[in-house]
Amino acid sequence: MPVKLLKSEDEKSLNIERVMYTKRYKLILDKDRCVICELCSAVCPREAISIINPKKNNSTHPKLDIDVELCQYCGICNAICPFGALQLVINDQRVLPVVNYQSFPELLKEVKIDVEKCPVGCTVCEEACPLNLIKVRVVDQKGEEIAIKNIDKYPEKEKLSVKIDVDLDYCPDCRVCEYKCPYNAIHTRKVIYGSIKVNVDLCPPNCRACVDSCPIPEALQITEDGKVAPNDLFCVYCGACRVVCPVEGAIIIDRAVIRHTPVHSGAWNKALEKLTSTKEMTKELRGKAFLKVQDSVKRRLSWRLI
Repeated sequence: MPVKLLKSEDEKSLNIERVMYTKRYKLILDKDRCVICELCSAVCPREAISIINPKKNNSTHPKLDIDVELCQYCGICNAICPFGALQLVINDQRVLPVVNYQSFPELLKEVKIDVEKCPVGCTVCEEACPLNLIKVRVVDQKGEEIAIKNIDKYPEKEKLSVKIDVDLDYCPDCRVCEYKCPYNAIHTRKVIYGSIKVNVDLCPPNCRACVDSCPIPEALQITEDGKVAPNDLFCVYCGACRVVCPVEGAIIIDRAVIRHTPVHSGAWNKALEKLTSTKEMTKELRGKAFLKVQDSVKRRLSWRLI
């Protein structure tokens, strides 16, 4: 039994704690990074995370709430959030028990940059990133950073090199940086692949709630005729748009693939079914079974060759 259950909230964060005799569990929600999507609430095995409808909250925006009595501090919400908005801390150490015990996978994030193709002074990717997660730096031969505004005054500009830092902990892999880069220097792969459709016939007149809530501006836009147009190229399928949509069924999101580290777990299978569908979950299980058989065949062939 817990000694204390604590909950505190301010404009920046929501914190819940469970204080035991030998351990102290803390789950922190960073409101600046949280986009109020549906991923964490969908996979929480205890249904401890809920999204409060604006109408019930007397505000213009939905709100994420965590029940301090229901939360088991497993870290599933932390593991599934592509924006890094949730952080689990146990005894002042950031940990992910479900990942450590291989009962839940880590999301695979991939952003590769060939800085050799990057001209000194170019900051297109930094400016294009909708979440401000890319930092372009220019350094001299000694590794000292040179302010980009001073590059033209530098006597040996050809000896300068480019360094690019991407904060993958908070990157949802929207791919905007890759497609905005004019030098083909960036390669990315999405975490979640799928499709999004908007039934504009169901959209209320002049409603742009989905567009305003989307964390990736290029993923949902208003066309010249005033209709919502989704763009699968940049959509991360988080569901933030569906959360705020006032009409049930106006936005349809189908998640087909979630890229993750290998795991064999009933907890992940249940989460995958909630996030995608029974069909996609079955497809992944069949794929795992095929790989297992393939690996077994390889081992047998290797044994025979010895």
